[in-house]
Amino acid sequence: MFERTEITSADELRALLGEVMPRAAAKERPRLHARDREWLAASPFCLVATSDADGNCDVSPKGDPAGRLAHVLDDHTIAIAERPGNRRADGYMNVLSNPHAGLLFLIPGRNETLRINGRARLLRDAPYFDAMVVKGHRPLLALEVEIETIFFHCAKSFLRSELWKPETWDPGALPSHARITKDVMATPETVEELEAYYGESYAQRLYKS
Repeated sequence: MFERTEITSADELRALLGEVMPRAAAKERPRLHARDREWLAASPFCLVATSDADGNCDVSPKGDPAGRLAHVLDDHTIAIAERPGNRRADGYMNVLSNPHAGLLFLIPGRNETLRINGRARLLRDAPYFDAMVVKGHRPLLALEVEIETIFFHCAKSFLRSELWKPETWDPGALPSHARITKDVMATPETVEELEAYYGESYAQRLYKS
């Protein structure tokens, strides 16, 4: 049986992984390039990572139609709209005590991702909210991010996972979301009631509170 050997220093980690490739080390930029703007305009999905002042972390998915997800304010600032959801607001609570955030923008079928790290703040309204309307609904609030670093991440994780290959997909390998919800939560609804809630009407409520 193998012993667990923990890495406890940057020197140990660097000795194990090796030195950073020159191209990877040099790819960070402090402002949006025209190609970054094109990527943001084509991306319908991103992940927002935050942590609170004590280091407790959260990663939250955000989605809107391509061209409506990320609103570019200038070369150093973008905004992500908040739409009606479960109201937990874990990431937003984190931002109130620790403004640092990391964002990962995906485009279906593309193996690269666009990474943005920066300082975030919450806005309850701003002049640009009208430009973020989707299906007649203005954002509830916006996460505005001042960019500190931005770069494209390599494709290896997507290639290894074969994420975009439909022939590898097997959504039926697990029970329905309603069944999982009933199994892991002490919810009063029956499975049938949950199936109805997560059915066709669920998609119709995407932009309604």
